[in-house]
Order: sequence, then C-alpha cells, then structure tokens
Amino acid sequence: MDIILEIKVLGAAKEVGRSAFLVSSENSNILLDYGILLKREPEFPIHVKPKDIHAIVISHAHLDHSGNVPSLFLSSSRSQVIATAPTMDLSYLLINDMLKISGFYLPFENIEVENMVKNHTDLDFRTKHAINDLNITLFESGHVVGGSSIIVECKGKKIFYTGDINTRGSKLLRPADLDFEEIDMMIIESTYSQTNQKQREQSEKELLEFAYDIVENDGTLFIPAFSVERSQEIACVFKAANFPYKVVMDGMALKVNEIISKYPEFLRDSELFKNAIENVEWIRDWKRRKQVIKQPCVIISPAGMLVGGSAIFYMQNLMNSDKNGIALVSYQGENTPGRLLLEKKTFKMNGKIKKCFAQVKQFEFSGHNSREELFEILDRVKGNPTVLAVHGDNDVCVKFSEEISEKYGYESFAPNAGDTYKL
Repeated sequence: MDIILEIKVLGAAKEVGRSAFLVSSENSNILLDYGILLKREPEFPIHVKPKDIHAIVISHAHLDHSGNVPSLFLSSSRSQVIATAPTMDLSYLLINDMLKISGFYLPFENIEVENMVKNHTDLDFRTKHAINDLNITLFESGHVVGGSSIIVECKGKKIFYTGDINTRGSKLLRPADLDFEEIDMMIIESTYSQTNQKQREQSEKELLEFAYDIVENDGTLFIPAFSVERSQEIACVFKAANFPYKVVMDGMALKVNEIISKYPEFLRDSELFKNAIENVEWIRDWKRRKQVIKQPCVIISPAGMLVGGSAIFYMQNLMNSDKNGIALVSYQGENTPGRLLLEKKTFKMNGKIKKCFAQVKQFEFSGHNSREELFEILDRVKGNPTVLAVHGDNDVCVKFSEEISEKYGYESFAPNAGDTYKL
C-alpha cells in the first residue's frame, strides 16, 4: 500500500511544551506548531532544516506552540506561516516579549521574528488552503482568541490535530467546532485527561464570592492571570456579574486587549468584552500603580504564575496583610513562584523567602478540556483513526492512550519524541 502521509513527533511527547509535528507527503513538508518548553533553560523541539519546510501552521499564540517558529527564518527560508489573524498578532507580541525579558539563549533574534511575520498568511476558520498536494483547514478550538484545531488532507487521508481545545466555551470564546467528516489520524491533547475539573459556573461563583469578601472588608484582591485570554476572561466574569466595585488591569494584558479589540468576530460576545475592558481601569504608570494598592479593589495583572511582570510589585505590596487576597486563576507550573505560594504560602521578596499573610485561593479557569470532555470529543469522531495522545505530563499520555484503545478499539499511542507514523 502506498504511503500518503508521514507524521513525525518533534515535541509535546509525554510532556506539556514544545508542541511540534512534522507532516510529510510526496511533495510537501509542513509543521503543525513549533513551540518552546520554557524552563530555567528552555527546551526546543527536534530540529528540522528550514529549507525543507514549505509551511508552518500555528494552532494558537501560546509560546509552547508558537515560540520557536522564528528559528526557521534564520536564513533565506521562504516557508509560509499560516494562522488566523489574531494568532499572528498575539504570537508576535508574546515572542517579542520573551526575547526582551529572557535571560537565556534563544536561537533567533528580532530580525527573525520580523521575517516570520513577513512570510505569514492569515487564514479564516473553515477555509481550505492548499500547500502543494496538501490542504489545510482551521477549525475554532475554543482555547484562546484565534486558536485553532487543524485538519490536514491529502489524497483522501485526513489528520485532525486538536491543538489545545475547549468544547465548553467561556464568557469570551465560543466552544470548539467539531463538525467535520471522517478522519484517519487524531493527534489529541492529554493535558487534563486524568482530571475532571470543576464546572466553570461554579468557579465563577466562588471567585466572585471571594472578591466580595475581600473588598467589602477593605482589602485588595490581586488576580495574577495570563495576559492572553485569561485576564480578559476574568474581566468579563466581573462585568457579566455587574460587580459593583473597582476592577483594574495592568501589564501586557493591556496590549492584548488592544489586539483582541481588532477581532470582534472571533469572540462569543463582543459586546460583553467591549464593556468589560471599558469598565476596568487600565493602569499605565507607576504613580497610579502605587495608588490602587491602597484601595479596596480587584487588580488583574500578568504573570499568571507570578514569574515576572507587574505581578511581582502587587504581590510584594499586598502579601503582608490578611485583609488582602490572592486569587490564582491560571495553571501553576512546578517550581514556579505561584506553585510555591499555593503549596507553602511563601513568596520571594527582596531576595528572601517570606511568609504570605494574604488569603490565597485557587480557582479553576482552564482553557483546556477535562477528562469527561476529551472523551466526548472521541465519542463524536467519525472513522477509525489512529490516535496519538500528546501534550500531557509524565504518564498522563500513556494512561489516556491505553484508555482510548480499550474504550474505542482504536490503535492508540503515547509517542516519544522522534517517533514516526504512516498513513
């Protein structure tokens, strides 16, 4: 039997980070994502020769999916970069910010980021785009603004790559679009495949109750949140509930607000978003920053894991009083300041580990599907696909892959980096 497509796993194998998959046909080589795993020293996907790549399709802007794309533009490479318009704008913002603040080696500089942008093609959802003998179609993923799942087609064979996916939707985003025909391979994220998360409505209710409790007792509630989508989602939660007290927003989330404002068609409720970001106060200077920490209010600011940004200022100024609160609404990676705060109620201040006296609570606002919803995706699949379980920590991918084989009878794998599959 003729081999029509070959898929090589370059990253996100039994780990969350450096997502990258090489899809090859007779006439084309394309990458589905080419991200970075951000640690003390970043890790990169398996290297590919830029001159061999015809296109890179970016599922969404988060650095673990987009962050290494500029390294493919070190020479005179003329690969196409394909993504939705907001994904390109947000990727450009996040990659430039990473370059600016990184104290570590990156295999590219600003000129390569500019070359990436020069060679990009905006692609709308559900619009086929030909790359030689391949067709690419993007489907709304519900994960972040402009985020996509990807279908690759060649000679009747179809690969469906979920990217990061959310079939629940949120205040800001519509649910993922799963309305497509039979597939021959599925590359599915496994992030929360062993966990059922709390219902979003319950998380919103509990966050609002915490906010009322803090602010009505003359405290300040600080919400460290990812700059892309999570900060805006939290602002929408407060606006939708007609929260009567002051809400402010700071840091790179403000630049993200401006980008998202250009793309109302990508939002579930563009009016709610518009009202939410008009309703919050945008903090643009140190004078105002120092004033708001002395007022009962809600402050939303990156970084979500407390690794930098204006979040450090807010933590250092609010952690010493039990009248104040810290609401963690983002994933807290291992060995991050946010994880240490959550587990040990400590935070580094002026080089020393100090006890945090503010009230600390975590709320589930994940942009990923949980276990139940990942199985709901599999329930809807048409065809008899080979399944690759990726993008999950430790043995999560292995367990999920075994469960898929057992429940559906599909050939299912938890690949290692470098593994190759053929269709």
